[in-house]
Amino acid sequence: MVKNKNLVGRSSHSSTRKLKKASSQTASTKDLTPLDDPASSDISAALPELQISEQGQLGFPDKVYLLASVIFQNNCSEKPAAQRLVNYGKERGIPLPEVKDDELQRTAYELAFSTLKYQELLEDIMVDSGFYLTQPLPDDQMGLVAVMLYDFQDRKFLPWEHQEKEEIIQEVREVETCLLRFKTKLAASLARCRIKHDLLSIQCILPESVKMKQERSSSLPLYTWVNTLKSSRDEVQSVLKSAGFSQVKSVGQLEGQTFCEDIHCWDILVFPALLKAQLYSTKLLSEHKLIIQDKACSLGPHAVCSVLPEEGDVLMVGCFSGLTVAHTASLISEKHKSNSTNNQPTVYVCVSDRTDTQREELQQAVSAMGCKNVKLVTEVFQSLTGGDKRLQKVRVVLLTPKCSLSAVSNPVEFILQENADTDLLQDLSQGSVAQSKLEALVAQQTKDIDHALKFPKVLAVVYSTCSSYSEENKEVVNRALEQAKACSEQEGEPKQASFRPSLYLFNIPSRAEDPKETDPYFILEPSEHNNGCFLAILIREPEAVVKEAPQEVLARANAKGILDKISCNQPTRKEHQRHTNRMTKMSHVHTSQPNLSVSIQSKNQQIKGSNSTALCGHQEFNRHQLSQGKSKALRLQGLKNTMPISFLSSRQGNNSSSPFKPENSTPTKSSTPVFITPTFTTTTLPPAPPSATPVVRPRKAHQEELKPVVLVLPPVHFPDFFPPQHSRTGFSPSFNYSKWRTPSQTVPRSSGGLVKDIMVKSRPLF
Repeated sequence: MVKNKNLVGRSSHSSTRKLKKASSQTASTKDLTPLDDPASSDISAALPELQISEQGQLGFPDKVYLLASVIFQNNCSEKPAAQRLVNYGKERGIPLPEVKDDELQRTAYELAFSTLKYQELLEDIMVDSGFYLTQPLPDDQMGLVAVMLYDFQDRKFLPWEHQEKEEIIQEVREVETCLLRFKTKLAASLARCRIKHDLLSIQCILPESVKMKQERSSSLPLYTWVNTLKSSRDEVQSVLKSAGFSQVKSVGQLEGQTFCEDIHCWDILVFPALLKAQLYSTKLLSEHKLIIQDKACSLGPHAVCSVLPEEGDVLMVGCFSGLTVAHTASLISEKHKSNSTNNQPTVYVCVSDRTDTQREELQQAVSAMGCKNVKLVTEVFQSLTGGDKRLQKVRVVLLTPKCSLSAVSNPVEFILQENADTDLLQDLSQGSVAQSKLEALVAQQTKDIDHALKFPKVLAVVYSTCSSYSEENKEVVNRALEQAKACSEQEGEPKQASFRPSLYLFNIPSRAEDPKETDPYFILEPSEHNNGCFLAILIREPEAVVKEAPQEVLARANAKGILDKISCNQPTRKEHQRHTNRMTKMSHVHTSQPNLSVSIQSKNQQIKGSNSTALCGHQEFNRHQLSQGKSKALRLQGLKNTMPISFLSSRQGNNSSSPFKPENSTPTKSSTPVFITPTFTTTTLPPAPPSATPVVRPRKAHQEELKPVVLVLPPVHFPDFFPPQHSRTGFSPSFNYSKWRTPSQTVPRSSGGLVKDIMVKSRPLF
């Protein structure tokens, strides 16, 4: 027989009393106060163990009542002494009796949670009926009385019917006997309370938030994810269809033996809540190919997988189960399945707050699901730094801190599966979290996210909660980002990376319809189809690349004595451009040819050596030919001795490298090649001096495309040596050379007009 030392033998007179089961167990219902409760309790609806026999109604095993009473006593609300109706003793933090059966443990937590929700109502019944003042039970057993009284009224005050081989716990049977003796008075007190408050059912006394969650919990579908380390989605769906399941398009269409795919996560399959037994019959659950887990726990691993680079590890910190660890590992393995090196990323799990038993259970659960890339870290997260050799390749941190679970509709099941804080049961049973407890949670969340952002090689931090309070969600994240930015800008402190919230990475149809949606955080609101969730993906911003000017590089190098004091006082590009323009203008004003008119196309490039514009006549032409290369100069020199100069000026190639760039040049938009038409007062050109010194151009820092140039020189007066028989070439004795335009006339600035004017006035020679 299992006994709890804290509950057994606390009262000498209660242990010595010889109690017998009342013979009125099979009494008719006339001795009872009938309560027409239209809504059955969440316990009786959720637990198939509650059965009805001919004499009474089968309840729970004694160890379930005992475990539920300890959970209730550790979490019940305690009022001031002046307002206290029932005293539950001074003991808190009582160790839980060992129950190896997970289903019985879940049943005990559900029973304790329901008792917490109706604590005030149950206390009123105990006081109004006189049970609390007349029954010889110690205060330490009043927690057991409250738990069994809730179950007693839930069964319409029908007596318990125990199984033959059931384990007997004496304390439970003593409380049962006292309640059966007071069953009529207890039922009458409940009836008076319902009449007083006009309650159609006892659920009406609950706060609205608690009633809403209770209604949602009864309709929540069953979420599962495919373990890609054991199977694939196609294989699982094939097995389901062969077992009689049919696939539908959405969660709203789930009815009967059906399933559907989730809209956010590709590996999640959703089933109606009552198909758990049918899923076990397919052996998908027993073979760990399909894992039952709430959807809110699957969004974080999917976000991690989406931002993880090819070579990078993951660090998991916070409150989660081995199922979440295995899901993260399976998604990463699936993503890197095509990696030829077979070097899978490692999932590091911080388990500093777990007991040795919990660590062993986590490792066993991960191994059972085929995960080989998981390693446990026993150090406290705050003590871990970027210098840790194990964490050198960590690029993503998944942070799921302890939160209020205010967005969860079925908190008991969630707490048990995800290893959450059971101390939240009392707050969740009343529909709100105490301010002091909320502040403590926020303080720890802030500390964790601040530390996660300090890792120098981390590229992303995924922050996830199941809370509906903005204090735990947006406010924590925004405050952490501001703190990180302030530290990065503060002088004298180690520079901290700058992070920014990234847009949600999943395909959300609702957001696609709203282009104005700018919230970078993902918030899954709690509903009848899912629990709530908050998700933030913080991405490291790339560091800005600062480009130094050449003068700054030289100055810094000279300061270190690297370049032997190379001059760095070179003028900047703008200063050099202004100097070149000024020298060009001065040279143009003092030129020796008063009739020289230059029209030039230029946009950005200024050519050095502006003193060359002072040359005129033959020297000007020869200098231009030298800049074009020796080949052009030789070809032009041979042609000028065999034909008139006018032919030389009729067609010229596009000159894109002219050294001339006067100040008063006008850009042109014409794409027609520009012709250079030089005219001279002599018929022949003297050869270039053999000792002419080539123009030495300074080295250019940046080569830019040059624009074509139009150069107009003074007119040439031809002598009368052309014979009349040459009229077939285009010249005639009556050719009037005075009609040629002189430089004194205004030259149009339009490039198109200038070229057109030259082409019209210059008649072909042949």
